[in-house]
Amino acid sequence: MHVQQSSLLLLLTLLQATACSGSFIIGGREVKKPKPWMVSIQIENFHICGGTLIHQEWVLSAAHCKNLYKLKSMTVFVGAHSLSKDTKNAQRIKVLSFHIPETFSNKTKVDDIMLLKLQNKVQLKKNKVEVRTIPKSGKDIPAGTKCVVSGWGTTKIETPKFCDTLQEVEVTVIDRELCNCYYNSKPNITADMLCAGNKQGNKDACWGDSGGPLECQKSIVGLVSGGNGCGNPKKPGVYTLLSKRHISWINKILKKHSNITEV
Repeated sequence: MHVQQSSLLLLLTLLQATACSGSFIIGGREVKKPKPWMVSIQIENFHICGGTLIHQEWVLSAAHCKNLYKLKSMTVFVGAHSLSKDTKNAQRIKVLSFHIPETFSNKTKVDDIMLLKLQNKVQLKKNKVEVRTIPKSGKDIPAGTKCVVSGWGTTKIETPKFCDTLQEVEVTVIDRELCNCYYNSKPNITADMLCAGNKQGNKDACWGDSGGPLECQKSIVGLVSGGNGCGNPKKPGVYTLLSKRHISWINKILKKHSNITEV
């Protein structure tokens, strides 16, 4: 579901933005209503991870995407639905710095959350480029809740090519205890994480969707973190929950580096 550093160079050559065919984002569809706060994190103009614009200078994503920073030329692409066609409306801005919790573990997926500070402020445009607010206080999401995950990641497991147009799919939150049984607690799904998928499988985020938002009840509540393959009903998607602790961390970083009290 997420991009491993060892495969980045291969992905940069294979995963060019292409027209989608077959199923979308694994079992989903092309986004119909604009999501003007969606961000494509890119290396040398190739999409690698998703993100959310939460302030004119800040993008929220997944910490495991930070490994990409070692490959130079990291930028964010904001205001695009099609990565290849919306170049006039979209803005490309360089990343100044990234911030991740000291407790993040790529192995256990604990605190898989990251903030990217941009070199310049994004220019906001109604319905084209907008900031998306996050919850002021985190709360758990009950099992059975219907949610939507969005991204430009690969749409077919057999052909690992990222999608040119933004896709979305509905997934259902899965009980933590059941999810831990599926994964044999490797990783252990903590109170700061959640699982979401589909009983029949084939509805999931996939490679390239990492860091993208999970929306439940019209609110961003999580970030694509990981999983085991894509669309496996017994290995559902693992998400970083925007818990009270994570939201506190976000506000602390924003206040420290931009004197922003709250988003």
